[in-house]
Amino acid sequence: MTAFEIPTVETERLRLRAFREDDLDAFAAMSADAEVMRYIGSGETVDRNGSWRTMAGFNGHWSLRGFGMWAIERQSDGAFIGRAGLHHPPYWPALEVGWVLARSAWGQGHAREAARAVLDFARRTLPPQRLVSFIRPGNERSVKVALALGARREGRADLLGTPVEVYLHGSEAPH
Repeated sequence: MTAFEIPTVETERLRLRAFREDDLDAFAAMSADAEVMRYIGSGETVDRNGSWRTMAGFNGHWSLRGFGMWAIERQSDGAFIGRAGLHHPPYWPALEVGWVLARSAWGQGHAREAARAVLDFARRTLPPQRLVSFIRPGNERSVKVALALGARREGRADLLGTPVEVYLHGSEAPH
């Protein structure tokens, strides 16, 4: 059996950690919220079984790639509030920095704080490469986060049949 330890990253208010079985209820509730999922993937909600598969896939991505998506836990109370991390399956055009928060965590700077930690992790631990965020048109909240992180809009792309705007983080490659 091969085990891969997913690192934990802490910020001032957040803990980015591996998904755990006890995250399922909160993750499934977030994934079933139409407003949260409006700009994620196909824009469709995900049921409990799909949420389980997604969590397992995120943890598996770490094992296969050495990086991936973390669960976001609020340090003050240990609550699961979303996900953030790096995503680059073989069919993805570039290494993506992504984030999704439960609606109860919106507007508090958590997405920016988590995404900044993800960028720092990528630049510290991965070989230099393009870091982008794929943001669906109309997702102004995520555009604000990307711009606050210093990203610039690079253009448009098609991601699995969905039009997205591409935001490049920093220069062409991290230092």
